[in-house]
Amino acid sequence: MSAPGCPPVVGIIGGSGVYDIDGLTNVEWRDVDSPFGKPSDALMFGELDGQRVVFLPRHGRGHAVPPTDLNFRANIDVMKRSGVTEIISLSAVGSLREDLPPGQFVLVDQFIDRTFARVKSFFGPGLVAHVSMADPVCSYLCDQIDAAGKAAGIDLVRGGTYLVMEGPQFSTRAESELYRSWGCDVIGMTNMPEAKLAREAELSYATVAMVTDYDCWHPHHDDVTVDAVIKVLMENADKARALVKAVIPLLAQRTESAPSGAHTALDNAIITPPDARDPAVAAKLDAVAGRILSTTD
Repeated sequence: MSAPGCPPVVGIIGGSGVYDIDGLTNVEWRDVDSPFGKPSDALMFGELDGQRVVFLPRHGRGHAVPPTDLNFRANIDVMKRSGVTEIISLSAVGSLREDLPPGQFVLVDQFIDRTFARVKSFFGPGLVAHVSMADPVCSYLCDQIDAAGKAAGIDLVRGGTYLVMEGPQFSTRAESELYRSWGCDVIGMTNMPEAKLAREAELSYATVAMVTDYDCWHPHHDDVTVDAVIKVLMENADKARALVKAVIPLLAQRTESAPSGAHTALDNAIITPPDARDPAVAAKLDAVAGRILSTTD
């Protein structure tokens, strides 16, 4: 029996432009059903030099789903259901630091979750689990992304705290200054509860935050607008594709579970004993928690 999380299948969540990668073969868009509802879009399956890759447009093709209405549980479930073992999340963010200008890529390592209108767990009444989020990203996956960035000549800042706001409106100036006083580095609307759910699903997860603006705190820059965000995103698209193309061969070399423990996050997380579990809840978790539930039934 192979170790949890093996063999590697790389999942990418982000904008549609990042999927146009030279050398990607056997490309197929496929609908994948989830017991948690409808995901943002169909999944695009492909291979790069023999390594399986699965792409999901976070907001759907055409960007039709706003942050609050993303079905995060379905999105993570269909990735896990499709064999994905690690997720690279590509996310547009605002900068809360002078030295992180638009165009900068940041490999974040912490989150502050300020969302309030989203379902944040696969578990609940009938089957309760508590996973650790002390280190919310997979250090092994970050190491590989960092190495790929250097090899591809991409300026990638390692480390930073991502403040996740509810949206869809951008920050007030007072909020922006508050988050800066907390020591946050970037701000966005999409990576929570995505990171929490990825941990519950025993997926290795990392975020590449792509700075598009200075939010609204900077006295010498215009306040953030959609036009400005899209302009920088388009400029960053080539770099994002180059980063994905460089990291996939590195991840293909993994033969054991991620040393961060991401692939075994549920080993000591489920607190409800087998005889007290709701069978209907357990059935919905067949992909997310099937590895651990099958050994404790």
